[in-house]
Amino acid sequence: MPTAVIQKTVGEFSVVGYSLAGEETTVALPELNVCFDAGRAPREIVSIDTLCVSHGHMDHAAGIPYYLSQRTFLGTSPGTVVLHRRLVAHVEALMACWGRIEGHPSPGNLVGLEGGEEAPLRRGVAIRAFDVRHGACAIGFSIIERRHKLKPEFADRSGPQLVELKKRGIAIENTVEVPLVAYVGDTADGPFFDLDHVRNAKLLIMECTFFDPEHLVRARAGKHIHVRDMGGILPRLRNPSILLTHVTRRTDVRAARRILLNHIERQDGERITFLMERPPRPAKAQSARPVEEGLPSAGD
Repeated sequence: MPTAVIQKTVGEFSVVGYSLAGEETTVALPELNVCFDAGRAPREIVSIDTLCVSHGHMDHAAGIPYYLSQRTFLGTSPGTVVLHRRLVAHVEALMACWGRIEGHPSPGNLVGLEGGEEAPLRRGVAIRAFDVRHGACAIGFSIIERRHKLKPEFADRSGPQLVELKKRGIAIENTVEVPLVAYVGDTADGPFFDLDHVRNAKLLIMECTFFDPEHLVRARAGKHIHVRDMGGILPRLRNPSILLTHVTRRTDVRAARRILLNHIERQDGERITFLMERPPRPAKAQSARPVEEGLPSAGD
């Protein structure tokens, strides 16, 4: 059965994705042409040129071969998969195996990163990896735009004067980093939340897996975030928009929101969106058939 992805707007970004703990997680931002984690590679992510995979667990990485194969089938350019450096050889072996099974290879560009390293997304925009707390070979990603801003001391110079200064080798601009999106994947709380390019991103995509008090031990064992952790995490974050993913199926998402609001400040709740929270279904319209004169209506 195809994945029933959810599409919504969160802050300035359009988001397409699906996330249930242990089953499937994939979150795409079409305007940035980037997707985080592969899930089972729903068709909505196949057209995205860059796929960032946070770790090798099946519910996050199983879709890698299908993503690359479908791009070959559709005749599009090979996709780029960004992942932990130590996973590259394993994915190469996986794709070679699938090539033998299918009878032809599915090309793809595999880019290995470790915490603190970057890869280009497009001109002026980079993907920066950072270490998270979910076992070996797990990383998060920030999408960072670099903008050039004229230094204040040259603000009153004319265009030709600025050109002349540049010809003389004088740096007239400062480079400013603008973190657009940060994605932490599966993780427990950690110091990465205090990184400027994570806590200042316009959109932070983070997990909150467990909400039942009895599941706190399970959260600690699996290195996941429990709702009790949110009260200590959110005050450190300046993100205007936060998207929560990876909620366990054990908790209905509407109940999860109610539980969360009991653990955090009201203003923090206003910037949080649950990926899997669907809008309520509209009530069925009552029959428009007019009531004949003299006959009782259905409400009488």
